[in-house]
Amino acid sequence: MTQRENLLRVIRFERPDFIPVTFAVNGSVFSHYDPRAVEELLESHPVIAGKGRMRWDLVPKEGEEVDRGVTYTDEFGVEWKGAIDGIRGVIRKHPLADFSKIRDYRFPELPKFDPDAERARVAEAKKNGWFTQTSLPHGHTFLRLTDLCGYENVLLGMADEDPDLLLLIERLEEYNAAFTDHWARAGYDMISYPEDLGMQIGPMISPDLFRKFIKPSYQRLMKPARDAGAIIHMHSDGDVRTLADDLIDGGVDILNIQDLVNGIDWIREKFFGKYALELDVDRQKVTVFGTPAEVDALVREEVEKLSSPAGGLMMIFGWYAGTPLQNIKALMDAFEKYMYYWD
Repeated sequence: MTQRENLLRVIRFERPDFIPVTFAVNGSVFSHYDPRAVEELLESHPVIAGKGRMRWDLVPKEGEEVDRGVTYTDEFGVEWKGAIDGIRGVIRKHPLADFSKIRDYRFPELPKFDPDAERARVAEAKKNGWFTQTSLPHGHTFLRLTDLCGYENVLLGMADEDPDLLLLIERLEEYNAAFTDHWARAGYDMISYPEDLGMQIGPMISPDLFRKFIKPSYQRLMKPARDAGAIIHMHSDGDVRTLADDLIDGGVDILNIQDLVNGIDWIREKFFGKYALELDVDRQKVTVFGTPAEVDALVREEVEKLSSPAGGLMMIFGWYAGTPLQNIKALMDAFEKYMYYWD
């Protein structure tokens, strides 16, 4: 069974061979651990993390990661400052904190799309057994608004129905739609719409404001992909329990959500057997402060409660600085063991 066929079977509940696992290594890892230890861990787990299974490099390319203390301005005009080596940083200046600047604001220039070439690349990848996917940038709508304007300004502007903010939301959707419309025509298996909406408890935006200002934009951005037969993937960190129904109603096929902040049992009750999940495995509690045995037990519990022989579960973990190496090893061991739980 090819990688593409297995993933499609997971999503469609058609009895895949194994539970797909994504093991992502953040740039901060390369600044906070002995590179030889990192290399040893990755190469000793070839099923999920060997050089033949993922893209990684012990020395991140210049410009891809941000060093502590470095200040830079992104393509949208937002000023950032690095706080931890290898992580994007924190915002120092919102270019549209003053809403009067919105009418003269210009989004970055769109790339030159080559529809024929992209369709050919996608078709060739499918022919070779690879699952094809693409994605809007993380934080494409709500978070982009907060980057540009400031979090409190956005919420107050929504509450006031500020006309300049409404204009920005409209123009931002037009900008994002240029990408999603193009990708829908290219024939990708899946298009992703990643955006963090949750905090530790509850969402960053009230359900009422989400339904009024963000959900309609999501639905319009997702419609071309749905109409083209693409799978709709949505990622959100944080507690999104009060927004889950709206996300599904908006057209999402696969939810990528965090395990412990939402609750494994709640996730099972809400989604088991109904919608495919890409479970974001804990990066805050058990993997950081628990024992290797507790890490193993967590992965086993999630597999037992959220998967079945029919499919429906994928798993993903992001390795960041601060997690003990023995727990990373335990997690990787557990992934390579339990991904074949139903075999």
